[in-house]
Amino acid sequence: MSLPDINKLNPAKVFDRDTILHLRIPFSFFLLPVFLFAISQASNIHAINTVIVFIALHFFIYPGSNVYNSYMDKDTGSIGGLEKPPPVTDKLYFASIWVDVVGILICLLAGWLLTLIMMGYIGFSKAYSWHGIRIKKYPWIGWCSVMFFQGGYTFMLGHMTATGIIGREWFTAKNIICMVISSLFIGGYYPLTQIYQHEEDSKRGDITVSYQLGITGSFVFATVLFLTAALMCNYYFNTYHNTFHFVLFIVSQIPTVCFFTYWFTQCFKNKSYANYRNSKMMTLISSVCMNVLFALLTFTSR
Repeated sequence: MSLPDINKLNPAKVFDRDTILHLRIPFSFFLLPVFLFAISQASNIHAINTVIVFIALHFFIYPGSNVYNSYMDKDTGSIGGLEKPPPVTDKLYFASIWVDVVGILICLLAGWLLTLIMMGYIGFSKAYSWHGIRIKKYPWIGWCSVMFFQGGYTFMLGHMTATGIIGREWFTAKNIICMVISSLFIGGYYPLTQIYQHEEDSKRGDITVSYQLGITGSFVFATVLFLTAALMCNYYFNTYHNTFHFVLFIVSQIPTVCFFTYWFTQCFKNKSYANYRNSKMMTLISSVCMNVLFALLTFTSR
């Protein structure tokens, strides 16, 4: 694929209404739980660096990944955060450059080591979508990559930012368990976000895990990962915190479990329920519940 003319990099021309929509900035809310989980598990929070990295990640790096993925995929149907995406133009490519550069510059305010870790995430997101590598077209490799980078890796970034501990000494049993828990939740949710894109993904040659598993298989697969994550949460909270925190976790997940069960039942009867709106509702409910949970844990753990 030939790259667009670099002379078109003028931000005044790049960031029109359609480009801003493709950034899908509100979608960052759905990725916020892992970062909040990381903050909630920090005993002492470096507030300034935490705010800096939060802004860089959620308002620039995540949107940069979104807009770059839109440019590479050229979807015409619903995508994460956009039910009816605007037409794809070369402006999206240049927008991804701008927001990545600004995000990196902001992150530098928190230190060069954190910036290097952030750049590792950027590298993954580009490799995931870029046709030269296109991790996305390999179902299980793509799934493992998303599970790790949006899960455990993001927890590591957030927790290192909050604690100021960056290096080998950070990798304790407690932190590694948290990385695994984060990865399991992302790994379970990810096929559900692809469940309505099977036809469009397959036309591009992207055979996703969700496509391979099928609609029912995606729900069963997600159930197994969620249950495994819950068991690990039980061990983690009872080992490193107390039973109250695990009970708080269970109670917070009741709305998510109820909608998940309802959605699974409806899809089992009628596959048309495996659509964008139900996928978005599942993601919204789970994100709200998780964000509230980790906000509470941030204060009750002190």
